[in-house]
Amino acid sequence: MTENRTAGGFVLGAATVAMGLAAGTFYTFACAVMPGLARSDDEVFVEAMRNMNDAILNPVFFLSFFGALLLTGVSAWQLRAAPHRKWVWAGLAAYTLTFLITVMVNIPLNDDLADTGTSASTALEDFEDMWVAWNVVRTLLSTLALGFLARALVLHGRQTSAYLESAAGSRASR
Repeated sequence: MTENRTAGGFVLGAATVAMGLAAGTFYTFACAVMPGLARSDDEVFVEAMRNMNDAILNPVFFLSFFGALLLTGVSAWQLRAAPHRKWVWAGLAAYTLTFLITVMVNIPLNDDLADTGTSASTALEDFEDMWVAWNVVRTLLSTLALGFLARALVLHGRQTSAYLESAAGSRASR
């Protein structure tokens, strides 16, 4: 029983870390990257965004971006009978929405920006406002998911501690 609690706690902890990294990426874009690029001229903005879109396609980013979804899903399954499962499932739901927005909105916008043969100003008209708005939604959802997982992790730790204390007490009374 303790091994299941330990494994469930490990996966939940890993999911929480991956979620924090993913949420932090979206947050950094919302707070610094996009406002910084908005101060640049259109050609610099488009070139820098294209370069970042190419650079972010790497194993380290994929580990957190896909890992947050996969680890949260595994954790939800492992902890399906735990009293704090609703927090893990809420985190999974919030991050699933984040993931879908990324795949259905932000990535197609990135692809359109990369493939455009129009001027930088014209390309930005179709890109910037929508990308920034949906990134704010991704930031809020992934931060919410992080909060849900953190709550589940705290509750899991409390439950495991109570279980271990109870088991130690019953052994001592024998």
